[in-house]
Amino acid sequence: MPVNEEKEWKPKIIAFCCNWCSYSGADLAGTNRLSYPAEVKIIRVPCSCRINPMFVLRAFQRGADGVILCGCHPGDCHYMTGNYHTRRRMTLLFSMLDYLGIEKERTRVEWVSAAEGQRFVDVMDSFVEEITKLGRSRRLGDLRCRN
Repeated sequence: MPVNEEKEWKPKIIAFCCNWCSYSGADLAGTNRLSYPAEVKIIRVPCSCRINPMFVLRAFQRGADGVILCGCHPGDCHYMTGNYHTRRRMTLLFSMLDYLGIEKERTRVEWVSAAEGQRFVDVMDSFVEEITKLGRSRRLGDLRCRN
């Protein structure tokens, strides 16, 4: 791969954000004219516990270089215990990703409230920076056995 092409590469980041806190935090960042990297594509979900681990696997399969899940702080969930379910489910997902050979640094869970627009920007900036250092991801499609 030519050196110039590598410099132009930008990671593809998928951010699953809960409607009540993290998505509102992203909205607050926009309202305050704070910017986060354009590489981040936000998918709004009702609650972080609504994120099926297959969504994360599918994102990697479709070419995402990193996936971040953002939800309410523990104890502040609109649905009471949704983020506790997310934390348990994602712990299992991380071990599955490790088994598949996907670096654990490519997936992250963060808690961002609706009033934390600057924190949302900081989290996205640091995640994009980390993924950029890791480089291109091997897609799950590349991990299949081929004849």
